[in-house]
Amino acid sequence: MTTTPQRPPAGYRKPDRGTQPDYLFPPYASTVKRSPSHPLVLLPTSLSEVTGPLFGFERIRANDFDLTKQHSGEPIGERIVVTGRVLDANARPVANTLVEIWQANAAGRYPHKRDNHDAPTDPNFAGAGRTLTDKDGRYRFVTIRPGEYPWRNHYNAWRPAHIHFSLFGPAFATRLVTQMYFPGDPLLEYDPMYMSIPDERARRRLVSAFDWESTIPETALGYRWDIVLRGREETPMDNDALPA
Repeated sequence: MTTTPQRPPAGYRKPDRGTQPDYLFPPYASTVKRSPSHPLVLLPTSLSEVTGPLFGFERIRANDFDLTKQHSGEPIGERIVVTGRVLDANARPVANTLVEIWQANAAGRYPHKRDNHDAPTDPNFAGAGRTLTDKDGRYRFVTIRPGEYPWRNHYNAWRPAHIHFSLFGPAFATRLVTQMYFPGDPLLEYDPMYMSIPDERARRRLVSAFDWESTIPETALGYRWDIVLRGREETPMDNDALPA
């Protein structure tokens, strides 16, 4: 009996030119040290590496999505709500995707031993949250608007207000990391991370939009930010997955 050889699965469409940052972008100093100096080696993956483990609801605690209710006291700062959808290349929702965020507090300080910025820490704000997208690909976080902070990349360097996002597909090997910014921030054009994306239209996809519908009266302003994983409207991903 003869068998018909199986065709290899079709590869993903490569991102359009200029819509993703290069691994090496000298104005962003960390990439000089961390970017690959040789061509990448593509390692074959087994079925288990791209299909598991799965993240279930039992791993998400009740207040993981609300960074303002994770401690006994109230955090300092302006409350905001960040909502959006995770979509595939054809604008279809991606359900049950683990979305994690981390950010600085309202003073621009991370609760990390390596952060020596001369700004106060907030004992009631850990700066990290997680949730799963629903059947429509929607996620929602309640948090504090992060502060800007100096980061010594170059003379008078300040990072715009931003929130880091991590998205897991069906396995650890399918993790993506990116950042969300806020509309009207004057620091964006001076930020090497943001400007490392050559295409201006692609850069703007990292900027959230004010959202009246998710705004909570007298409590929190709402911002909407959709994340597109593939295709012409793909969200730019980090050229450096370490927080900065």
